[in-house]
Amino acid sequence: MKSPTRHHILLFFFFINYLRFTNAKNIFLNCGSPSNSIGLDGHEWTSDSSTGSKFIASEQSNDTSIVSKPISLQPSIDPIPYMTARIFRSPFTYSFPVSPGQKFVRLYFNPSSYQGFQMSTASFTVSAGSFTLLSHFSPSLAADSLGLKTLVKEFCLNIEESQVLDITFTPSSTPLGAYAFINGIAIVSMPTNLYYTGSRPRRIHGSGLRNRFAVENNTALEMILRLNVGGSSISPANDSGLYREWLEDQAYFRGSGDWLLNTTIRIKYFKIAPYVAPAEVYQTARSTKRWKSLFWNLRVDSGFTYLVRLHLCELQPEVTKRGSRKVLVRIGNGKTEAKADEITWGGGTGIAVYRDYVVKMPNEGNAGKTDLVITLGNNTKLRALNSDPVLNGLEVFKLSDFQGNLAGPNPVSKIPPIPSPRANKPQDRKLAFIIGGATLAAFTVILPIGLTIFCLLRRGKSNGKDKSVVTSELCRRFTFEELQNATNSFDRALVIGSGGFGRVFKGCIDGEIPVAIKALKPTSTQGSKEFEAEIKMLSDLRHPHLVSLIGFCDEGVKILVYDYMPRGTLRDHLYSTEGPPLSWIQRLEICIGVARGLKYLHDENPTIIHRDIKPSNILLDENWVAKVSDFGLSRFGPTSLSRSHVTTGVKGTFGYLDPDYFQTYHLSVKSDVYSFGVVLFEMLCARPAVDSRLDDEQQSLAEWVRQRIKACKLKQIIDPNLKGQIAPGCLKAYVSIALKCLNDDRHKRPTMAAVLSKLKNALKLQECTDAALNDEETINSNDMEIVLRPSNNSKVVHSCPTFWNKRISHKELFRFLSDKAGLKWGRPPALCRLQASYCTVPSYGALPRDGQKSNSSDCGVYGTSGRVMVPILWDDDDIFNL
Repeated sequence: MKSPTRHHILLFFFFINYLRFTNAKNIFLNCGSPSNSIGLDGHEWTSDSSTGSKFIASEQSNDTSIVSKPISLQPSIDPIPYMTARIFRSPFTYSFPVSPGQKFVRLYFNPSSYQGFQMSTASFTVSAGSFTLLSHFSPSLAADSLGLKTLVKEFCLNIEESQVLDITFTPSSTPLGAYAFINGIAIVSMPTNLYYTGSRPRRIHGSGLRNRFAVENNTALEMILRLNVGGSSISPANDSGLYREWLEDQAYFRGSGDWLLNTTIRIKYFKIAPYVAPAEVYQTARSTKRWKSLFWNLRVDSGFTYLVRLHLCELQPEVTKRGSRKVLVRIGNGKTEAKADEITWGGGTGIAVYRDYVVKMPNEGNAGKTDLVITLGNNTKLRALNSDPVLNGLEVFKLSDFQGNLAGPNPVSKIPPIPSPRANKPQDRKLAFIIGGATLAAFTVILPIGLTIFCLLRRGKSNGKDKSVVTSELCRRFTFEELQNATNSFDRALVIGSGGFGRVFKGCIDGEIPVAIKALKPTSTQGSKEFEAEIKMLSDLRHPHLVSLIGFCDEGVKILVYDYMPRGTLRDHLYSTEGPPLSWIQRLEICIGVARGLKYLHDENPTIIHRDIKPSNILLDENWVAKVSDFGLSRFGPTSLSRSHVTTGVKGTFGYLDPDYFQTYHLSVKSDVYSFGVVLFEMLCARPAVDSRLDDEQQSLAEWVRQRIKACKLKQIIDPNLKGQIAPGCLKAYVSIALKCLNDDRHKRPTMAAVLSKLKNALKLQECTDAALNDEETINSNDMEIVLRPSNNSKVVHSCPTFWNKRISHKELFRFLSDKAGLKWGRPPALCRLQASYCTVPSYGALPRDGQKSNSSDCGVYGTSGRVMVPILWDDDDIFNL
């Protein structure tokens, strides 16, 4: 087992690699849609209907295709991208100028009848470059065979330098009137060599093949199945950044006995990267008792080679001995690895690993389909070792053949055959009338009873839901009709934002009060938890720097109602803004406001940890007052004074995640401090926390800022709009506290109270310097009066002899001045044009000196009774070059 240092290095590498692709420029194309739209999945789907769409090949136009809507769209189907389709009578090509690298290509189909086009006559071929992805493909037969209403076909392709990804749809020659169509196309970047082997083939255990098998870049893959074994389905939004869907395995499991494992154990990614599979996959498993086996049966196309990935993680803490999980793995008809042992592979409990196998399925002739059986266990030679098989997750991919083909035959239709003419005989008709009459009579009796039971159950379920949401008197319960009226029936023209939760609408309640109304998308399981969390967190919280929760609705649709923030998010004003950039003073005041809001949360009992601080979760009102929002991921902190953290799964946004929390699963208030430190540098540099368009060393803002400070070149990456606005002293104070927030050791980070104090001091320094540029000005701050005078030189003048008299105890003077002005001993910096500052300290004369009180009139030409000259002082560790 590798040393902890090695593990941390690997984890950091995986973390940085994850950052490189999570913000990659992905494409979500809503085919046939008249305009861009936000889907229930939170993605912005681009329309392909605008004139000269950049994704439609130049030699053709939109006129060569037909835009249509399905004749009927079932309520359970997501309208985006399935509400519209682009239909083709002749070959049609989309061209995507994507960056080089490995990509997921997902094709979305809604196999419905469209105006003038019958569902059964859709038959076409889809090619991508030199690869044939689908051939004479019938979406209706494919969806029917799987029992689905909509269909997503997922492929993996590698795009070379200067290569354009062309996807062509070609209608088949038969049946008569055959056509092609597509509802949506998504192209998502994936990490290098997630499923490919790269230039150095890794060891892939194969059945009927050599032990080494390279999945090279000139290969295309089709995802056949992706299962969360022993657990529930995982939606694309809850995947580890790659928008993959993980299904339950129950429909494919054929084991002779099983035992479900489900735990909240912390998953450690020492051996693999966190993006390989989400923690939820490794936290559930299916096992079986000794003498029995686990096996899954999949129907696949014969004659192809398949990549099978087994995800494994030991969940039982008592199983630690090597050999305890030594089982037989069979893929297809062959024995692939008789000594599979996840303890040996992983090295301990809770460590995620995976194992790849390759199997060549024999050609079954005209039938086209065959069974791929995956078996774990049932090895008589290993029974003495008490080896109970366990599996956490399963992925199966088809590999393209040497001709670049991935297409297999269509599945056999499940539509029942046409009745025989014998059914028209008189006796058959008479029998049919008798059966039909009896059925109708029974239905007439049963229907009222069934409806009554259904209504009672529904009412009980609804009442149960109402009781589950406990709120304070400050939180109002709205009816759905009230919110429908407030948003003009949720008019899309009123959408002001969107995210993983759903859309946010601007509305008006009680006739005149503007509000923000956030509607939970029906397909989001995580959103339901966020809904309850926000109500629980915010119903009792009221603070000038927190967005207030006005109320909610839980009548079938989950909706939250907040104060309306007319200036939107902080992110809107930092990147690519059309309005004037924020001034430095505005940015300082916004940071101070956020710090006040976080301090309030951290001072609550119990403590509240926000867990997702970032510019898009900081809103601004009409007066530019900052308010922290979006408490869907928030957690209550530890209730025991002996603990400083809670142990929980990693949630949040990459780029802002506390590395200590990411590695240890220990969530604390210092995790918010780290995220806020990233925000502080975003405010200074006006660039995102992660920008994958930049060179590798610049992609992570936190790491890049550290490098620039170390090289004394921070000023080179400060927002150019701030040129000449930041006082040197203010900049040092600001950067100093931001750096401390980003300390990898959470114990060495400051509290939010300390951060707030430092930011307020930085603002005072800025105000002092700004005032010094003008005539003498007096600023009152609490009990201290600061008098500023302009100077023609850049040096701070220390003219107070009493201040430096050795016969006065420095410690005594330090304590006194710290209480009055929050100052510390240290080397004074040279502040541009600031000659000196004077503090009215009436009690200063009470300090004893040789048995006598000091005379403040000794403080030079500017000294008066009760007024002394005080230099601005710094901590020793704040002295660095920028």
